Amino acid sequence: MHILFAGGGTAGHINPALAIAGYIREKHPDAHISYIGTADKLEAKLVPEKGYNFRTISVAGFQRKITPGNIVKNISAVSKAFTSSIKARKILKELQPDIVIGTGGYVSGPVLREAAKLGIKTAIHEQNAYPGVTTKMLAPKVDEIMLAMPEAEKYLNLKKKPHITGNPVRQELLKITHEEARVKLGIADDTPILLSFGGSLGAMRINQAVSELIKWHNGSEKFYHIHGTGKSGYLEFVNSLKDLDLSEKIDIREYISDMNICMAAADLIICRAGAITLSELLACGKPSILIPSPYVAENHQFHNAMTLKKIGAAEIIEEKDLSGEKLIDVVSNLIENKSKLSQMSLASKNGAIMDSNERIYEIIMNLYKKSN
Repeated sequence: MHILFAGGGTAGHINPALAIAGYIREKHPDAHISYIGTADKLEAKLVPEKGYNFRTISVAGFQRKITPGNIVKNISAVSKAFTSSIKARKILKELQPDIVIGTGGYVSGPVLREAAKLGIKTAIHEQNAYPGVTTKMLAPKVDEIMLAMPEAEKYLNLKKKPHITGNPVRQELLKITHEEARVKLGIADDTPILLSFGGSLGAMRINQAVSELIKWHNGSEKFYHIHGTGKSGYLEFVNSLKDLDLSEKIDIREYISDMNICMAAADLIICRAGAITLSELLACGKPSILIPSPYVAENHQFHNAMTLKKIGAAEIIEEKDLSGEKLIDVVSNLIENKSKLSQMSLASKNGAIMDSNERIYEIIMNLYKKSN
């Protein structure tokens, strides 16, 4: 069995592919896994680290805002669209995979398109509530469509009913209880724990608001607070608090390397609304305050966040409304309200799809049977 994945650009497209590939390898150690991505994006680092056969094509997205610089970029994108299709077809003929699975990003477009033309069984997995341009383009052409969130269906032109699979979640997140995680963090009492982060690179507006939040609760002993500033914001964040005598209950880190433990221990989480992060919140049954990034394509993080808001698992603060005062108000209304947090936690658990890997695996296996 030979499964080829195509997707990249961001961890949100790459990690689901790697999670699916890893699950297939667990079930079928002799399965051959290949991956087509781009040479200059994150997949070029992450995929080879997993030991998978990695091939590259050059592709670029189109710029919607018309400026002289973007016109030049779009001319280049047209050229790459043509050459990437030719190279994708060549690689597909060489590798002869049984199934090709796209997980999003511009690179998956030419690969899935050419695979379908060659008669290879194809599937796409869309992680977000609002599908990306590539998913919209490919949806009518592929054999199977897998959606993490049912809300995505209404934006797609589909010839058949999609499968609602959820997003693959890192298994280590599910292997530790709330109580065990608190012990690992050295927290013996029942004081609530607040976890906040804006991603590995950081989010300036979140850091600024969290800085004000820390100034408000420092020394009050209201709750423990773990905050990940991200790589680009650590020094600025620390400097913003240099005049404070920080409580031992406040833990500021550049990067949260034990996210599985911190997330399991947390009673409330402040974060962005990337699709994989939200799936992890649901799997762990965590209440959250979501601050969607407005800088992503199609504002898809807002659509993602609304799926949790609608089921009662999260509160949303849009970045345009974000301030220290606003964040303090929302946190203070939740962190000490155990009844409200319990309701949100239950809503989160009830919204989780816990067997995502198995659902996706069964769809792939059915495709494999049809390919032979």
